[in-house]
Amino acid sequence: MNMYRRLFPFLRPYLFSAFLPAVVCMLLFSATNGALPFLVQHVFDDIFAHKNAQALQILPAVIVGIFVFRALVNFGHMYLMEYVGQRIVADLRNTLNAHLQSLSLSYFHRHATGTIISRVTNDTTLVREAITQALASMMRDATTLVALVVVAFIKDWFLALLACFAFPAAILPLMQVYKKVRTLSRKGQGSLGYLSALLQETIQGNRIVKAFGMEEYERKRFAAENHRLFRHYVKAGRLRAFVPPMVELLAACGVAAVVWYGGSSVIRGERTQGDFVAFLTALLLLYEPFKHLTRTNATVQQGLAAAERIFEVLDERHEVQERPHAVTLTGVRQGIRFTNVSFRYQQEWVLRNINLEIRAGEVVALVGPSGSGKSTLADLIPRFYDVCAGQLSIDGIDVRDLTLQSLRAQIAVVTQFTFLFNDTVRNNIAYGSPGRSLDEVVAAAKAAYAHDFIMTLPHGYDTVIGELGIRLSGGQRQRLAIARALLKNAPILILDEATSSLDTESERLVQAAIEHLMADRTVLVIAHRLSTIQRADRIVVLVDGRIVEEGRHAELLARSTHYRKLYDLYFPDTPLHEPESVLPSA
Repeated sequence: MNMYRRLFPFLRPYLFSAFLPAVVCMLLFSATNGALPFLVQHVFDDIFAHKNAQALQILPAVIVGIFVFRALVNFGHMYLMEYVGQRIVADLRNTLNAHLQSLSLSYFHRHATGTIISRVTNDTTLVREAITQALASMMRDATTLVALVVVAFIKDWFLALLACFAFPAAILPLMQVYKKVRTLSRKGQGSLGYLSALLQETIQGNRIVKAFGMEEYERKRFAAENHRLFRHYVKAGRLRAFVPPMVELLAACGVAAVVWYGGSSVIRGERTQGDFVAFLTALLLLYEPFKHLTRTNATVQQGLAAAERIFEVLDERHEVQERPHAVTLTGVRQGIRFTNVSFRYQQEWVLRNINLEIRAGEVVALVGPSGSGKSTLADLIPRFYDVCAGQLSIDGIDVRDLTLQSLRAQIAVVTQFTFLFNDTVRNNIAYGSPGRSLDEVVAAAKAAYAHDFIMTLPHGYDTVIGELGIRLSGGQRQRLAIARALLKNAPILILDEATSSLDTESERLVQAAIEHLMADRTVLVIAHRLSTIQRADRIVVLVDGRIVEEGRHAELLARSTHYRKLYDLYFPDTPLHEPESVLPSA
């Protein structure tokens, strides 16, 4: 019941407009089941026994009228329930997606993408079945059951007691069965999410799979998880399959007792044939909704297991919270300051006592061995994560006192891994800058040296570039990402060196685009290329989460310490001179 209480807010908007009318239609449909035994009795006792020809003339019209009425109310019930169910699914998915968008990056690092997608798609569908179709079916069958039980007791209370002994006997074992069904359903849905994650990995990474000849390995991995999912579903199916035969057996015992005792009473003349046939009709009709209820409960348990998984996501805490009286950041005039900043993901500290100032308009390069905390330090500025100790401020204001929207509006990010959407070139460049005209998009593309190759695409700026921009080369994708950052025109730029894996020509073009992008901005660059490092106003060396050195390129080389070791490791054959410009000729 607690789960239904949590789901009720999703039903509330449609309670009076659609759900209750659907329930009324369902109750009217169920009520007509109670009239059928009386109709059967009338046929046997008044028409057949007394040969009432006039009643026989009216009977076909009555039968047609009853079933037309049943058809209309059944249509109303089914359509309205489907409408409510689909609206609830849509609302649940919107709520889940909105909540997911608000969660911090750490949540997505802990959970596989396919598992998250499974909760938004598969689990919401199962919940719909539990709170509309299954619930409506239970209400319909329950009201039908009550109506027929009342009719049975009206017709013959003793026969009714004799027939209904099966119901209490079935309740306890059914409760145990469906408790196990719910557990198995939850395991099955978890396994389905993992299967989705595997499939997504192998599809997105198909190039790597083929390059390393791992098709057979991935086939076996998928087959193993698929078999695990199969076992969960088969176990749940075996339990569900056990219920109908058990109910049928108990029902058969009740019917047999009624036939024996009631048939004997007809032979003795204690009740009429019509009276007994009417009761038997009510009894046979009565067992049908009871069987439906037992089957429907399995769907309910499956849906409730799905609801538990959905609310696990909705109960996830926003690790990056916006304070009630947060202020708006309108620009960057002084710069960014880290004061005794420390950060950890779990137990291990990634950054320790970072003290760093990046003045407005300054270019600061972060260098250091892999795992030294460079990307983590950059991720703290747009509050992808919050500092665990110390303070990070912009223009003297703690970033936790700024609204997230205004903070991130002042920051543009370009990384090595260029994420593009399966959309048009224009929409990818304008992402984050809604309402910009095509002329502005083209201007940004030209500044990023992307316009020429865009015009060679089949539909120019309206060309759809595929998932992750798969139809473009690495250099083309990076230039689109730079154009996107240029169009945003944010005063702070976080640049995770975007030329680290390109051919010479692509690197020249991308580096030239970066030169445009860095102009007149406050830049923090995670540097992998010597050319970028030497152009920085200041170089900061990170080792094991600590700043160990700061200074310009020549100064740090002269000290012959950490920076010199990194330089010798990564650029052993590079002469110590200023780099040539990589800007292309006009």
